[in-house]
Amino acid sequence: MSTVTVGQENSAPIDIYYEDHGSGKPVVLVHGWPLSGAAWERQVADLLGAGHRVITYDRRGFGQSSKPSIGYDYDTFTEDLHKLVTKLDLHDFALVGFSMGGGEVARYFGKYGSDGVSKAVFMAAVTPFLLKTADNPGGVDAGAFEGIKAAIAADRPAFLSQFLRDFFNVDVFGGRLVSDQAVQMNWNIAAGASPKGTVDCVTAFSSTDFREDLKQIDVPTLVIHGDADRIVPFPVAGNRMAEFVKGSKLIAVEGAPHGLNWTHATKLNPELVHFLG
Repeated sequence: MSTVTVGQENSAPIDIYYEDHGSGKPVVLVHGWPLSGAAWERQVADLLGAGHRVITYDRRGFGQSSKPSIGYDYDTFTEDLHKLVTKLDLHDFALVGFSMGGGEVARYFGKYGSDGVSKAVFMAAVTPFLLKTADNPGGVDAGAFEGIKAAIAADRPAFLSQFLRDFFNVDVFGGRLVSDQAVQMNWNIAAGASPKGTVDCVTAFSSTDFREDLKQIDVPTLVIHGDADRIVPFPVAGNRMAEFVKGSKLIAVEGAPHGLNWTHATKLNPELVHFLG
């Protein structure tokens, strides 16, 4: 199993699991919450087919990575990503972040700049800043995120079932663009995550302000977001990215849910391959 050790908790190392396939220009895919690198299944084949080297990894606490009780904040997540990039000696690589993973992409530019990074993609991303505050009046009320954390604490498996129905807009696309089995597969991945990491990440992605990080991006940037996203609302997130990333290109996918990388892969993948080409 391919891992990079990024830290230590008591007697146990903290290892990040990754997969590294293909050759050509590298693309690093950063997954969303509460899933793993396996969530990129429908993109990996097309990117490999287009001649890319494709790297996926599991955020600490998720998938096959270690599940420590510490480090569920964006500075640590981004340090983990940078240690992976350094281990693999990546140059001229693209960063693609889905949902929560968009935060790592933004913070990467904020912490490390664009040296070595050729392009950036934000897909259904939590950027620029989800939380409603005095200087972010269009954000989501804090009570919504406290409700999520309370529901996870009360019955995490039941919460995940409802969450994934809204993730894929199953009432609209179920049996057509997403099967019951695909939803179950994602539940299995999410259920295997660290319970503490699952809760702590809600605080991280809801309360982290990425606006200054985004202003550091000086490479070609693509923003893809479904306008029927029930998890990260389009008006709060994707539709605002151009304010902070100069010259970014926005693709608003009509009627698409949060999990559009699965439901709308046949529409999204050609756009992704074209942009990264």
